[in-house]
Amino acid sequence: MDSFKDVLDAAKTYCRQRLVDATYNLYISDLEEVSFEGSGRVTLAVRNDFICTIVRDRYTPLLKEAFASVLGFDVDIQLVVPAASASPEKAEPAASVPAPAAAQPAAPAAEKAPAPLFDGDGRYDFTFENFIKGPSNQFAYAAAQAVASNPSGAYNPLFIYGQSGLGKTHLLNAIQIEIQKNHPDFNIVYVDCEVFTNEIITAIRDGNTEQFRLKYRAADVLLVDDIQFIAGKESTQEEFFHTFNTLHGAGKQIVLASDRPAKEIKSLEERLRTRFEWGLTADIQPPDFETRVAIIRRKAELFHLEMPDDVAEFIANHLKNNIRQLEGAVKKLNAYYMLEGIQPVIGVAQNAIKDILNETQPVPITIEKIIGEVGRTYNVTPSEIRGMRRTAAISAARQTAIYVVREITGMSMEDIGREFGGRDHSTIVYSLKAIERNLENDRHLKETVDDIIKNVRS
Repeated sequence: MDSFKDVLDAAKTYCRQRLVDATYNLYISDLEEVSFEGSGRVTLAVRNDFICTIVRDRYTPLLKEAFASVLGFDVDIQLVVPAASASPEKAEPAASVPAPAAAQPAAPAAEKAPAPLFDGDGRYDFTFENFIKGPSNQFAYAAAQAVASNPSGAYNPLFIYGQSGLGKTHLLNAIQIEIQKNHPDFNIVYVDCEVFTNEIITAIRDGNTEQFRLKYRAADVLLVDDIQFIAGKESTQEEFFHTFNTLHGAGKQIVLASDRPAKEIKSLEERLRTRFEWGLTADIQPPDFETRVAIIRRKAELFHLEMPDDVAEFIANHLKNNIRQLEGAVKKLNAYYMLEGIQPVIGVAQNAIKDILNETQPVPITIEKIIGEVGRTYNVTPSEIRGMRRTAAISAARQTAIYVVREITGMSMEDIGREFGGRDHSTIVYSLKAIERNLENDRHLKETVDDIIKNVRS
């Protein structure tokens, strides 16, 4: 088996599901494998300099995402143009183009469900058939099936909550797939709450809120993932309140997913909290041992990977709280087998689990996430938070961001100052003391900050 070619073909399929045919055929389909190094560097051949530049600037992040989905770990992408294909002035040596970390592929439309996971043979859809049931998720699974079978006639809204990585997104996708199959004429809108919030902010700034409203209020089924991100965002809550009322009043199905129950989203408006609890609330708990083993075996089957019982049980005994980690471990074992011919054994599984358990989010990414979340909450931009303007809203957002960065990362005052436009030590100290003083006297601010911290950590 030409294992690297299999991996590349799988990555191409992942990209194809996210791009229109013309774009895929022009920029991705002709990529060829050159080498895969143990350090995690993938080298691909591109047919000419022009295509190389486009892929480098627009599609390397998507390619990295595709390889990570297939292999279960991140890779670096290097593009090369064969000498015979390069333009005369670049014919020697072959052009080598490292992938820039900052480039971003075009965002998928908000109404599309997150693209499904991927197996070694093709798509691994988030369907009901592929959902592994157990005591920890049986109730939520049954509720989701009921909604999918009878939209608006079973539970409306359906509110599913549970920790990250336990299957909420799988159930939302399964509902979408099932309804689409039975009601192809339905307008199904699937959106992550973070995307919903960003769209509102953009619509308000561009003055086209009516177009935004038409998009969401014309839905027959509205599925919103990570609804906890609505916490503390006044404009988002106002818009969602009216969207919810319009859809519910028209008998349209609403399904929400959150990392915690509505009553624990501290800065959620009471009028929304009560509406979220109008229908049925179902929780998903971490899977028990038997369910974890079943998930591991099922994932291995989808990869056509022979998984010994002792290896499956070893993984299940060490990864207990997150289904994504279980799937990630199987992906890594599959990558070891495909790329190096290493069979799944306990020793290999130990290395795979060690890598997963040691995975932590780099501080720079955490800071960007914090500033982005604070910006959405206060309706200001990250550049305004880092900049020098001192309007009331921007100053409040900046102080909150400084406090949350300190709380989550434990960075020094000097390092925080550098992240916020080169501010000095005394300015950071002043901001921290001001926010700490306000937190003691302002319950709403405390709830908002608590929700921001939970959202960043989720």
